[in-house]
Amino acid sequence: MYKVFVNESPLILTNQQPDNSLGNVFTLEDNAINYAITALAKNLLDTAYIFEPGNDILEKFTSKIPMIVAGGGLVKNKKGKVLFIFREGKWDLPKGKLDKGESIEAAAVREVEEETGVENLSVKRYLQTTYHIFRRGDKFKLKKVYWFEMYTDYSGKFVAQEEEGITKVKWKGPKKTEKALKNSYRNIRILFEENLIF
Repeated sequence: MYKVFVNESPLILTNQQPDNSLGNVFTLEDNAINYAITALAKNLLDTAYIFEPGNDILEKFTSKIPMIVAGGGLVKNKKGKVLFIFREGKWDLPKGKLDKGESIEAAAVREVEEETGVENLSVKRYLQTTYHIFRRGDKFKLKKVYWFEMYTDYSGKFVAQEEEGITKVKWKGPKKTEKALKNSYRNIRILFEENLIF
């Protein structure tokens, strides 16, 4: 089973037959997938399921909805504060897609540096992988993000990557993080909750 977010709503990819009493179970056909994603995006459904028996549902799904692989960082400093970026009206964590031939871990470090200006990053551990759907033009795409916990002793100035829509970069302690997460994405909140950050 894979939980893919469309805005704040989950699209569950599963090989186990869900209860269809709510009319929210769809097949892997193009029209059904597009309808499910659009319905979630417009808040017409709270949750939708894509059901396909067998063990390769993600592979089949990504043959219909192209997947972009990305790396991201949950970065802490020596005071234990977490690095946030502000983009498109929401608090987020720095992340971005892999360059050709680049490892996921290297991409995560590079993207944090590019989006925030923070340097001297060391990767502490892999946290988890999240999935979300976004739109590019008239096409839906799936973003698979590998998240890493990182540490830095950097205390210099931030450089927000404006061409990526980033308008602020901030260190946040527990109270400010809690407030920021209320204006963030479901995947980011899950990352903090499931990895017991703070």
